[in-house]
Amino acid sequence: MAKNLAPDTKKKPLFLSWLQLRKERSRLLVAIAGISFADLLMFLQMGFRGALFSSAVEFHDSLNGEIVMLSSRSRSLISLDRFTERRLYEIAGVTGVESVSPIYLNSLQWRNPDNKEIWDIYAIGINPEHSVMNLSGVQANREKLREPDTALFNASSRQEFGAIAQQFESGQPIITEINERQIQIRGLFHLSPTFGINGYLITSDVNFLRMANFRQKGLIDVGVIKLKPNTDVQAVLAEMRSRLPNDVKVMTRDDYAKAEVAFWNASTPVGYTFDLGVVIAFIVGAVIVYQILYSDVTDHLPEYATLKAIGFRDRYLLIVVFQEALILAALGFIPGTAIALGVYRITFIATSLPMAMDVGRVIFVFVLTAMMCTASAAMAVRKLQTADPADIF
Repeated sequence: MAKNLAPDTKKKPLFLSWLQLRKERSRLLVAIAGISFADLLMFLQMGFRGALFSSAVEFHDSLNGEIVMLSSRSRSLISLDRFTERRLYEIAGVTGVESVSPIYLNSLQWRNPDNKEIWDIYAIGINPEHSVMNLSGVQANREKLREPDTALFNASSRQEFGAIAQQFESGQPIITEINERQIQIRGLFHLSPTFGINGYLITSDVNFLRMANFRQKGLIDVGVIKLKPNTDVQAVLAEMRSRLPNDVKVMTRDDYAKAEVAFWNASTPVGYTFDLGVVIAFIVGAVIVYQILYSDVTDHLPEYATLKAIGFRDRYLLIVVFQEALILAALGFIPGTAIALGVYRITFIATSLPMAMDVGRVIFVFVLTAMMCTASAAMAVRKLQTADPADIF
């Protein structure tokens, strides 16, 4: 009977792996739940990390210019230093420069028109005569910003600022206070909130200085430099750097965005925290899978010894266990991904953070899951070395 069993089983190690997993259904369900939980944790950590970086650079990406000027002491959008506007106009005559535009940035106190609560909102002051920001809501409403005490509201702001977008779209006039100055909302735009900024407001530079009466005119936060078509950006940068003193710095818009990401990733604990969360989730999943596979190997040790006795090699038995691990990885990954998609959606609705799943992240987490389960199998199969055929007699 053993002679008939061996050849048939030898051809189907995958079938044997599945039969062993299916035999203990409660153990199988626990393993799937554990892997799904580990995958969910990894997806959430990566999702928050991705949302952090993508939301942090939406402002940078919206700037309508190839070069950005900052104070040499500025580190990020929430850690800016001011510089004199004269520096911006000193390089306006550099060959290849089409226009220069100053931007004022500051947190101001917004009064929720519904419940009168005060919240900090990040105000952006621009010259409405210039096309400084490539946002549809801003471009369409630039004319309205010429009027005194008017502003555009970020429709993606969090709920503590009030139901401004819904009220505006329904045709209701929106009048509230910023720094105890009455203003009227005349349009909407979209910029995702970040981990440091809950909402944005865009107004003219003149209105900004009226609201932020503590700010000195001529001291700006960001300078946007637009170049003429077909201009060599690096050559213009080199010329600007040779002319400017060391109290300011100029860089490409892409480098400006990269510097923002680097600040959040390296200069704050946030990026490290999310990376650590992925590692912890990986370890938790590996421990769960190891416990399941170790118990499975231990429970079937007499059977494995019998297989050795009838001629099966250790290699075949190792394949069986590793296949069990990969089956568990696939079965746990599917519900983990589905749950993560739902949590992403809920988080986006609750926080307006740009939580979105992408193919690269799905593939990466699946690879991590397979590695996690394979590593657990590699530890569990050491028990097979004790499966001595003599032990069954």
